[in-house]
Amino acid sequence: MVNTTTKTAGLDRFFKISERGSTPAREIRGGLVTFVTMAYIVVLNPLIIGGVPDKDGAILSIPQVAAVTALVAGVLTILFGLVANYPFAMATGLGINAFVAFTIAPTMSWPAAMGLVVVDGLVVLALVLTGVRTMVFNAVPAPLKSAIAVGIGLFICLIGLVDAGFVRRVPDAANTPVPVGLGIGGSIASWPTLVFVLGLLITGILVAKRVKGAILIGVLAGAVIAIVLEAIVKAGPSAGKNPRGWNLQTPTTPDKIAETPDLSLVGHFNFDAWVQVPVITATLLVFSLVLTDFFDTIGTMTGLGKEGGLLDKDGQLPGVGKALFVDGLGAVAGGAASSSSNTVYIESAAGIAEGARTGLANVVTGLLFIVAMFLTPLYQVIPVEAAAPALVIVGALMMMQIKEIDFADFTIGLPAFLTIVVMPFTYSITNGIGAGFVSYVLLRAFTGRARGVHPLMWIIAAAFVIYFAIGPIKTVLY
Repeated sequence: MVNTTTKTAGLDRFFKISERGSTPAREIRGGLVTFVTMAYIVVLNPLIIGGVPDKDGAILSIPQVAAVTALVAGVLTILFGLVANYPFAMATGLGINAFVAFTIAPTMSWPAAMGLVVVDGLVVLALVLTGVRTMVFNAVPAPLKSAIAVGIGLFICLIGLVDAGFVRRVPDAANTPVPVGLGIGGSIASWPTLVFVLGLLITGILVAKRVKGAILIGVLAGAVIAIVLEAIVKAGPSAGKNPRGWNLQTPTTPDKIAETPDLSLVGHFNFDAWVQVPVITATLLVFSLVLTDFFDTIGTMTGLGKEGGLLDKDGQLPGVGKALFVDGLGAVAGGAASSSSNTVYIESAAGIAEGARTGLANVVTGLLFIVAMFLTPLYQVIPVEAAAPALVIVGALMMMQIKEIDFADFTIGLPAFLTIVVMPFTYSITNGIGAGFVSYVLLRAFTGRARGVHPLMWIIAAAFVIYFAIGPIKTVLY
């Protein structure tokens, strides 16, 4: 007979569950919450890269993209949990996938575009193995790390508000000074948005009352409300035509529970980009991918580490080298499987808010992604409007770290402010970090405090200047 106590003790020692003040139940619950809040990527990624033709007119199959998206996310999330022992789940990076789809693919074949993603991952891995990535991670001043965490909180809050339809683009944005607005024409009177509002209130009350599993309960409650409402009112999908419909998934009973995943896209890449486009173009594309991958991860892991109380007394993440290495593998694996670069997900903060502190939560999340390959029709029942409240709640929790920033020192205050606001306003963690780093170095330099700036910060700031000037650089070169 198997000794359950012995097995539990071994699990506790391997993941350091008790040492980090957690329990197996919290880890499992946190892993489940993280999956629920980020499972949308299995639906959204295919919509982004599955319908865009490459230069030859070829497109990637949406079902195949969905299958490899879930597969790579599952494998990498589990690997991250086992190797790095942190509750930071991984999946296809939003922003990078759009860059690949709308900027890279139209200039070359899809296999060549994914080959560039693989090269991006190899470069990042080289930076990890040489210790450069870890040194950069540790060179960032503590106040800017706090600003990164706060900025990410606002960013994921905005993602939740937009996903829920609570905040929308103004239809005729070109002819108005207001680019976004409240709901539809200033009204949130749509059934999906109502589900979001109710879910937000329910989750907020549960969190305020410190109910265990508050975020998960809130998401599931929202899903139940959505299913009942859809059965009654028949709001239907949005599909870009019905603004009052459901954004991604429509909460209806699926025709079938499971289906066999098609993994034909695994290995569907090559390195022909260097002959399909000018060498300088390919090089600049890789540079942009590397910089985005590099700092999206550093920013996200900093924010998650601070949120979970996982940083040491010096504000560093213990064993960060292992974490960065697995994240580097994410780009290689994502490109090799044609799901685009995989990276650590800010939605992991939802699981951390539920108490997750170790890699066991990642194992749970990863296994659910593997299962999701087969159960796509079933998990699609939960609409994004039901999961969005979790992102807003987590954003509010991450805002608490703003108290660690000394805004009285403007050489810190302004860079921190720019880091915080540029992330949500440009929908990019990398842009926010770049704005903060460049302004920090310049303000310190022109106020006679240049000696206090870490040498790597100068190099990073210079790299970001090039990153922000990619367009003009291309114009000059061509």
